[in-house]
Amino acid sequence: MKKLSIMIIIFGASIFIWNLYFFWQGHTASTEVEVNVEKTKLKREKKIAHYHDIPNIGEEMGKLVIPKLERAFPIYQGTNANVLKKGVGHVPTSALPGENNHSILSGHRDTVFRGLEILKENEKFIVTTQAGEFLYKIKQIRIVDAENQTVMTPKPKGMLTLITCYPFGFIGEAPQRYVITGELISSNIYDDIDYKME
Repeated sequence: MKKLSIMIIIFGASIFIWNLYFFWQGHTASTEVEVNVEKTKLKREKKIAHYHDIPNIGEEMGKLVIPKLERAFPIYQGTNANVLKKGVGHVPTSALPGENNHSILSGHRDTVFRGLEILKENEKFIVTTQAGEFLYKIKQIRIVDAENQTVMTPKPKGMLTLITCYPFGFIGEAPQRYVITGELISSNIYDDIDYKME
């Protein structure tokens, strides 16, 4: 009985330390921001962002700002384990943010995308890359099976999807995905081809 109690305590402490580690990773990967989306002024509209180069895997390529969470997250090219430890990952086979197609961003539910479940339809988020600043409005929120590939399909207009594992409090490999899809509603395309993310 004494051994069982000790094992339960060790197991509980391990889970606590594991969650604390991932919470700290998510906290350090993001920065607090004060954003009023309604006051965001985009200089002019264009339908297609002109990227001058495609980011390499692991390269920082932009920033995701979610005003509701008051957070900004770095975006990296790729979705491998090393990339997702640093921030949000861009699925390389999807369009780049701001393009007239479907761009997909992925992140861990217990780090950068902690709190994603409080977002609602019609709320907004902003993506900034070397090509410009792009404002998206949430059109759909859904939960799908992990094997569901419909979340990856191309779109006829500028869309951006955020994907994370679900349920949020699930321990281990989650069986579902939480999917938030936003429509591109405004673009500010940068003219300077030498623009670099700060």
